[in-house]
Amino acid sequence: MKSVIVGTAGHIDHGKTALVKALTGIDADRLEEEKRRGITIDIGFAHLDLPGPRGETLRLGFVDVPGHERFVRNMLAGVGGIDLVLLVIAADESIKPQTREHFDICRLLSVRRGLTVLTKSDLVDAETLEVVRLEVEDFLRGSFLDAASAPVIPVSSLTGAGLEDLKQALARVAQEAPAKDAVALARLPIDRVFTMKGFGTVVTGTLVAGTIRRDDELEVFPAGQRVRVRGAQVHDVPAEQSIAGQRTALNLVGATTEDLARGMTLVPPDTFRSTSRVDALLSLLPSAKPLKDGARVHFHAYTMETIAEVRLYGMKQLKPGDEQFVQLRLAEPALLLPGDRFILRQFSPVVTIGGGFVLDASPSTRKQPQTEVATFLATLMTGSPEQILEARVRRRGLTGLRLQDVPGEMNIRLDAATRLAKAAGLLSCGPMLVTSGSFALARKLIRDTVEKFHAANPLVAGISKEELRERTRIGPEVFQSVLTTMVEKKELAVTGELVHLPGRGVVMKDEEAESKQIIESAFASAGLKVPALHEVLGGLKVDKARAQKIVTLLLRDKILIKISDTLVFHQSALQELRRQMAAYKAKSPKIDVGQFKELTGITRKYAIPLLEYLDRERVTRRVGDVREIL
Repeated sequence: MKSVIVGTAGHIDHGKTALVKALTGIDADRLEEEKRRGITIDIGFAHLDLPGPRGETLRLGFVDVPGHERFVRNMLAGVGGIDLVLLVIAADESIKPQTREHFDICRLLSVRRGLTVLTKSDLVDAETLEVVRLEVEDFLRGSFLDAASAPVIPVSSLTGAGLEDLKQALARVAQEAPAKDAVALARLPIDRVFTMKGFGTVVTGTLVAGTIRRDDELEVFPAGQRVRVRGAQVHDVPAEQSIAGQRTALNLVGATTEDLARGMTLVPPDTFRSTSRVDALLSLLPSAKPLKDGARVHFHAYTMETIAEVRLYGMKQLKPGDEQFVQLRLAEPALLLPGDRFILRQFSPVVTIGGGFVLDASPSTRKQPQTEVATFLATLMTGSPEQILEARVRRRGLTGLRLQDVPGEMNIRLDAATRLAKAAGLLSCGPMLVTSGSFALARKLIRDTVEKFHAANPLVAGISKEELRERTRIGPEVFQSVLTTMVEKKELAVTGELVHLPGRGVVMKDEEAESKQIIESAFASAGLKVPALHEVLGGLKVDKARAQKIVTLLLRDKILIKISDTLVFHQSALQELRRQMAAYKAKSPKIDVGQFKELTGITRKYAIPLLEYLDRERVTRRVGDVREIL
């Protein structure tokens, strides 16, 4: 069974609700005030099954919207997910202001199919009906409701005249409407929230994509709250699941009516992120006033609405009838995805001025040249899925884009994102995707930085990984992947935490090599009675900075070993000390400070730091005032 959502549109009191009731037998006016005043205030719903042209069953869900200018915001909450529209025009009044505004809204939302219905045909004579029909056809000429493809159908909800013709036309148009994607990521914009006795919290909406099943866990946006689906209904009938294109009611566990509201959206958990900025293509109506950069507007998308600031790219104002890339800065966070249509209404007085569709719901926060932004957005608008993903990854440069974040950015499933990444020739750096160009640039930056470091620091064996990454400003996952590749290809070598060119040793001048020998000899000959380091360095020919680098090199190569802040020993002296301790253990398993001083011939100044060093090295273990030799 194919499900199609039909929305009504038209001026107040032109018979939209009466037409829906005549077609379906359901009164879509559910509010007491609506029945008392005789006008539609909020959106209402009904449904109808029709036989399709090919013998299949078509299930039509009707969204009936208010026509009064004061309730256009409610009308916008209802038409966001429709597949086709019934533009309703009363034969006794013809085209009125809300006829025009509702029609503009449908075009801006890119509704592609529909029918025009002349209601109240029983109130006018045949000649008047023909005049109105010609007027309406002229108004719609060249649009998606052009009479050449979408005939104008006169009906009377009171007498039933024309209803069968309308049903046949509805079946034909509904059969032509493309089915929504039931295997996509699920998304349900909420249009009603209420409590049902014996069930609890219930929400309704038009499922615009995917499938929602009983017991599914969902996330509420933008709040981030988790809920579980206890039960589902499709057109008032209990169902195990709801698929894209169906009017859906969900009984939820984990949230109250106070937690939920119209404008929120239900989606799979841990997939999307809300946003306060979107880049989009905006079309301004010819009837609108020029739109200035920085103007505040009312923003509507699906069932949500908020205030937005319009930032124009490359111009100070947008002329009526023109279109332009813009950034919309929302007063409140919302869940918006590429391809989502939106409507803008003037801040005051509140009239519809334009609309468009979202290109990027995660725009860059860094300042970019206008040409760069325009090129990127043009790719998002006209490029293939592979080109779009490649552009999104290239934009991330040396940081890369996490594969797990692609579904949220592009509104595709993870398996589709994986296939696209492969088809686009993107490289994986752990969890990150990068372009081959960014990977090559990272290799060059790393090599150049290492070479410059060697040139500036001939006495240092290499640059630390962390310092190298900070200097190149490469993302950690990309850095590690590129470095691993360079080591495998023998472009670089890694010793411990130091990165250096292969075969690169420390390059010393004659006086530096001589100083190194002096330092090493001074400590080697001293045994355990070592001199103060500053005394040894003070007698060298090289300056203090180079002397310290030589010491660092000797410590790195473990020729010298630092055991405290002030004491440095030659490794040969410490090896001899270990031999002495092993020999002493043969006589006694324990040694105190006095015995240690007598064994080594040193003073307490050296004895205590050396014993603490032996404790750290697990040669001894302190027990009270003595050491056990391990």
